[in-house]
Amino acid sequence: MRDELEDAAAAIRRALDGGAPYAPEPLLADAPPPDGTALVVRTSGSTGIPREVALSATALRASAAATHKRLGGPGRWFLALPATHVAGLQVISRSVVAGTRVGGGAAGSFTADGFAATAGAFLSDDGGSRAYVSLVPTQAHRLVEAADDGAPAGLDTLARFDAVLLGGAATPLPLLARLRDAGVRAVTTYGMSETCGGCVYDGVPLADVRVRLARDDAGRDAGRNDTARNTARDAGRDDGRDSAGRDAVGRDADDTGDTGAATGGPGDPQGSVPGVVEISGPVLATGYLGEAAATAAVFRTDPDGTRWFRTSDLGAVDADGRLTILGRADDVIVTGGVNVAPAAVEAALAELGEVCVVGVPDPEWGQVVTAVLARPSAERRVVGPTSSGRSPERPTAPTSDRPLDIRPTTTPTRVAPAPAELAERVRLLVADRLGRAAVPRRVFVTDAIPLRGPGKPDRRVLTEALTAAVG
Repeated sequence: MRDELEDAAAAIRRALDGGAPYAPEPLLADAPPPDGTALVVRTSGSTGIPREVALSATALRASAAATHKRLGGPGRWFLALPATHVAGLQVISRSVVAGTRVGGGAAGSFTADGFAATAGAFLSDDGGSRAYVSLVPTQAHRLVEAADDGAPAGLDTLARFDAVLLGGAATPLPLLARLRDAGVRAVTTYGMSETCGGCVYDGVPLADVRVRLARDDAGRDAGRNDTARNTARDAGRDDGRDSAGRDAVGRDADDTGDTGAATGGPGDPQGSVPGVVEISGPVLATGYLGEAAATAAVFRTDPDGTRWFRTSDLGAVDADGRLTILGRADDVIVTGGVNVAPAAVEAALAELGEVCVVGVPDPEWGQVVTAVLARPSAERRVVGPTSSGRSPERPTAPTSDRPLDIRPTTTPTRVAPAPAELAERVRLLVADRLGRAAVPRRVFVTDAIPLRGPGKPDRRVLTEALTAAVG
C-alpha cells in the first residue's frame, strides 16, 4: 500500500507541474480532459450515474493554499480515506503542495485499533511539523464508540493531530461535542468534487471562496413550509452564506477566517430563507468530462463575469453569517402535503448513532418518513426510557476492532423492523424536537447504512430496500 500511495503522490506531483492528468480510476468518457487538468475524479453518483470532474492544477493549488492558511500553516497529512475519492486525493495533493510526505494509505476498511497503530506511528515519526487528517463522521463516531467501550487509543491518537477535517456528510452536534471534549481539534467541512472538496470550514468560506443562496429552479424560496428552519437551529451541520437576494458572503485573501469559535451547530438563522447553495472562487472545477450540457447546467457565469457552481444542497445562514447545510434539495420528503427535510430528522436522532431518513412511496401519504438505524450503533446505546419506563440494556462487546468499510456499498442492503422500544424512542425524540409532522411512521434497523461514497448514505439504494420490505 505504501508503494501505491507514493506512486499516486508522484503522479499528482507531475500533474500539478503541468504533466499528464492523473485519474485514479479508468476514464469513462471518450473526450480528453481540458487543457490545464491535473485530476479527473468521479463523483459519488447519487443518481446512480457517476460523472467525471476535471480539476485544474490552478484550482487544486488554490484549495491547498487556502486550507493550509485556515489551519495554521502547511503540514503533513495522514490518509485514512480511499485515494479514489476527492477527499482522499486532496490529502495527497495538499501534501504534495506542502512538500511533505503523506502517511497512511487506507484501503477502505477502518478500525479504531488499526487507526491507533498506523496514525500513531505516523505521528511518532515527526520532525516537528504540523499534522492533519481527514475523516468522515462515521469514522470519528467509531473512534468515540470504541473509547466509550474502554478502548480509547484511537480517540487519543486523533487528539494528537493539529486539525481533523470532518466532511463527506454532516457531523451531528453530539459527536462534534464529544470529539472536542476529548481534545480533538475537529473542523467541519463542506464541499464536493466540483469544488476540490471542502471549501467552507466551520461554516465560513475559505479565502477567495464566496457562497450565496439562490431560489430553486421553479422560482420558489427553497425549503419553505418544511422542517428546514428546525434543521438550522438543531441540526449541527456544517457550513457558508447569503440571502435569496443573492448578496454573497466570502473571505478575502488576507482574511484569517477567525470569526469566532468553530461551530457544527449554528444558531437560528433569524429570518434567513433557506435556499440552494451556490459557490464561486478559484477552487471550482473546469467541468464534467465529455458532458458539456451537464457542465453548463450547474456552472453558470453572472453578467459581471463571476463563475458560480450551483449545488444540489439547501442551506441557511445564521445571524453571524455562517452557513448551515440542510440537506439535498431533492431529498426533501413530501408527506401528506408537508415538506420534511431528512437532515432535520437525522439531527434529532443523532444521539442514537448512525441513522438515515428517507421517504418511502405510499398511496395514502405520497411518501412516508422512514428512519433506518445501523443496528450495531443503535443497539450499543442506552436510548433512554420509553413511555413504558424501561430502558434497553447496552451490550458490552468491544468495538475497537470492528471494521468499518467506507467504500461504496456493493452488497445487498437488508432491513428489518426496529424493536418496539427503539422505534418508540425514535418517535418521541423527533416529535419533541421537530413536531408531529416530521415523526417517522416507520422505523427499521440494518447491519450497515449503505454508502455511495465515503461517509455518504445511499438513499436511493436504501429506499429501494425499504420499498421492497414494506411491499
